[in-house]
Amino acid sequence: MLEFYGHPFSSYCQKALIAFYENDLPFDFRLLAPDQPDNGAAFAAFWPIGKFPLLRDGDCTLFEASIIVEHLHIHHPGPVRLIPDDPGAALEMRMLDRFFDNYVATPQQKLVFDALRPEAQRDAAGVADAKAMLERAYTWLDAHMADRHWAAGAAFSLADAAAAPHLFYAHWSHPIPPGHLHLHAYRDRLLVRPSFARAVDEARPWRPYFPLGVPADAA
Repeated sequence: MLEFYGHPFSSYCQKALIAFYENDLPFDFRLLAPDQPDNGAAFAAFWPIGKFPLLRDGDCTLFEASIIVEHLHIHHPGPVRLIPDDPGAALEMRMLDRFFDNYVATPQQKLVFDALRPEAQRDAAGVADAKAMLERAYTWLDAHMADRHWAAGAAFSLADAAAAPHLFYAHWSHPIPPGHLHLHAYRDRLLVRPSFARAVDEARPWRPYFPLGVPADAA
């Protein structure tokens, strides 16, 4: 049995979970939470860095969401192929995957982590830089999605598995401007993808903990 260590409210966990849900792969979800100390102890033994998600497949330990998705693609393939077979298409997909992690998720998380700090320790300059990065990413993505349905090629891929949770929380943290119609339409398509809709629903119980507040019209 595949063992997945993480939390449903984490964007990076949702990114990996999408790969499980797309192909209906069975796995054991080891929730990392204060009331699950055994899971936390096992997780710490496998991965002292402490960042999730983490996957155990037999004696194999894998960390980083993108690597987990690639591992499932290779070792537990299903009908939905999230990594293109064509090397050139796969390279574009990986480039977009890195874009969403580095230029959407990273600045978005800066906003969240800063809000969790005591007032005296907050980083106003860093927050301003993070918002500026998100605005540049939004502008580029809006143009990129003008003639596309999915982020990299014609099919739903790992790039979209990254985009879905990262754009979901980024829009909560620093809203996508109303004029970015192509980007809003793309985010809407991601929200109704059954694999991501399931991840969103499973995370709903933890919404009150989002430090920046959940928009009143949030999906």
